Amino acid sequence: MTKKPKPAQPHAGGGAGRPWLDLSDAELLAQCAVDTYRASGPGGQKRNKTSSAVRLRHGPTGLIVIAEESRSQHENRTRALRRLREAMALTQRTTIDPARALPACLADALARNAGLRVNPRHPDYFKIVQYVLDLLHAHEGSVADTAAVLGIATAQFVRFLGRDRQLWARTNHIRAEFRLPPLT
Repeated sequence: MTKKPKPAQPHAGGGAGRPWLDLSDAELLAQCAVDTYRASGPGGQKRNKTSSAVRLRHGPTGLIVIAEESRSQHENRTRALRRLREAMALTQRTTIDPARALPACLADALARNAGLRVNPRHPDYFKIVQYVLDLLHAHEGSVADTAAVLGIATAQFVRFLGRDRQLWARTNHIRAEFRLPPLT
């Protein structure tokens, strides 16, 4: 579950504006208000007696995420951090110069696989998602123009977007901002 974020602010450093995704888990957690509470639902006595559910409120962005699936607070904290990184990648836009060189994580991913097939568990996945969405926004929602900048075919780019339903939804949200029809 994610709360609606504050509008993204441009970050110092121009195109390097993804400071939150570059932080370690400990550094990112330090920017958050962490709430623990007792989750309801099945799980037996332990679940009803321990505060294992975790809610993170990220101060700079206003994003709120929760994790309460596990009876382990540690596991829920890890899940909540991952969800926070995902929410940041999907919602926080940074103005970029499309003519600049691609960031190293994206260039490496394209060098490994020209079709931009990146496993969502890859440590740089959310950085790549955020940059791709920033690039799509810079090209006013044009999938073809964004794919051209990435040096891949439009069909390959659409396949990348379609592998993650939240990325697909965010892509269509950006396209709607520029009055383009949704991808189907």
